[in-house]
Amino acid sequence: MSLNNKHILLAVTGSIAAYKTAFLIRLLKKEGATVQVLMSESARDFISPLTLATLSGNPVISEFSDQENGTWNNHVKMGMEADLYLIAPATANTIARMASGICDHIMLAAYLSARCPVVVAPAMDLDMYRHPSTRANLETLIAHGVHVIDAESGELASGLFGEGRMAEPENMMGYLKRFLKSESGLDLTGRTILISAGPTREPIDPVRFISNHSSGKMGYALAEVAAGAGAKVILVSGPTHMQVVHPAIRLVAVESAQEMFQACKKHFPKVDIALMAAAVADYAPQTRSEGKIKKAGAEMTLKLVENPDIAAHLGGMKKKNQVVIGFALETDNELSNARKKLEKKNLDMVVLNSLNDENAGFGTDTNKVTIIGRNNKTKSFGLKPKTEVASDILQHIIKPVYDKVS
Repeated sequence: MSLNNKHILLAVTGSIAAYKTAFLIRLLKKEGATVQVLMSESARDFISPLTLATLSGNPVISEFSDQENGTWNNHVKMGMEADLYLIAPATANTIARMASGICDHIMLAAYLSARCPVVVAPAMDLDMYRHPSTRANLETLIAHGVHVIDAESGELASGLFGEGRMAEPENMMGYLKRFLKSESGLDLTGRTILISAGPTREPIDPVRFISNHSSGKMGYALAEVAAGAGAKVILVSGPTHMQVVHPAIRLVAVESAQEMFQACKKHFPKVDIALMAAAVADYAPQTRSEGKIKKAGAEMTLKLVENPDIAAHLGGMKKKNQVVIGFALETDNELSNARKKLEKKNLDMVVLNSLNDENAGFGTDTNKVTIIGRNNKTKSFGLKPKTEVASDILQHIIKPVYDKVS
């Protein structure tokens, strides 16, 4: 099993999302991990210690000591013996206390004593998650070496809809596996990877533009996975609501295809691998109006010109020890069109996904891909969360390439 003999220290705090930890513990146990649960007093309002103790197979710890029998719960030992310390859900209050170094609970003492990777999975309401104080506290934790599993968007307990939901247990599992290097043993330490992500916007006038439905989720997942494997990542991103978490990721924000082209061309000479996951607009308006275009009749003609082909340009300028991976989103003749892209653009591999596959492609949290390499070799994967798809891409694309160029 992928997490066999891994020891996970799991802290549960007072959030409605605490019920998800029951499912997370079952997944961790199924993968062969041992789980020790720490629990705040307020977490008991949302899930019982008996439930978590039964699922984990270990007594839940909530205090520094047991007054009845004199047992001391050694937080130093906990932090030293764990392979990973996960705080999930992590409330705004818990995050603030961690950032301030407050140590009034065994969970916080274990955090301050931990020598293993520490991961927090925020869970709170939309405005709390966006509040400058919370953002600043998360940035402080990141600066201290804590890793953050971004909250997901969806319906919140308040009735609002937006960011703040704790990540689903399946998505957290994919994230945790990367830290524990459980499946691929991938090590990209010392490597620099260029990743493009998101859509581009081609302006028509100051208020209108041409774009597409790309959310950037696939590219950002690739960046987080690569950084988690030790790589230095340069992420060139078009406009998106996604956020960079890992400190090893350098974000280069762009708007248009031309801006993305210039950024990728600038950084490419110093990278080992380029993953072109962005959905770049093929065409842009020939001219941009300086003022808002007014309605002047029943019809309007917009003349478009071709944008630079970024992947093809990098494929043409790559050196012997550099690798360029392209992405192809197709609606018909998928394999044939992807193979043509592989050859025409001088790419090393292409990651193909189809809009014909349900819950795959733009805007979804899942994807279904086929990897196409030289000599007509293909490798297909089932529908998975994009975090796991990113791990598959790293394992089945980056690792063989890494071995080749080392």
